[in-house]
Amino acid sequence: AEILLAKVPKQRIKEAVIGTVVIGTVEGDIHDIGKNMVASMFTAAGFRVHDLGRDVPVRKFIEEAERVGADIIALSALMSVTIPFMRDTIKALRELGLREKYRVIVGGGPVTSEYAEEIGADGYAKDLAGAVDAAEKLVKRG
Repeated sequence: AEILLAKVPKQRIKEAVIGTVVIGTVEGDIHDIGKNMVASMFTAAGFRVHDLGRDVPVRKFIEEAERVGADIIALSALMSVTIPFMRDTIKALRELGLREKYRVIVGGGPVTSEYAEEIGADGYAKDLAGAVDAAEKLVKRG
C-alpha cells in the first residue's frame, strides 16, 4: 500500500482532511490487497484512514469508529461466505442506535450494488475509483 501511495504525485495528495474512514476486511476473510489499495487511495484523496486490517469482527469496526470519530465505515470482503458480516455490521449499528451517525460503504469481489442496497449500505464500490467517489459524495452529503 505504501508503494502505491509513493507513486501518487505529491500534488495529487490533498492537504486538508475531508473526512475520517475506518476500513477493514470483514470477519472470516483474510484477503486485503484490494482493501489496502482502497485505503491508500482514501489517504491520497484527503481522508484520515484507520485501517483495521483483515478478519475484523463487527464490534471492532464500531468501536474504532466511535474511538476516532469516523464519518465512514468501509467494509471489504472477497469471499462470498463472509459478506453476511456486512449486513451484521449495519444491523449492529442500528441496534446500538448509531446507524445515522456513520455512512457505510461496502465493496469487494462478491459484493454487488444490489446487495449493498439490500443490506442498507450508504455506498457501494466495485473498484478503487468508485470507493473514493462514493466516500467523497457521502462526506459532502453529510
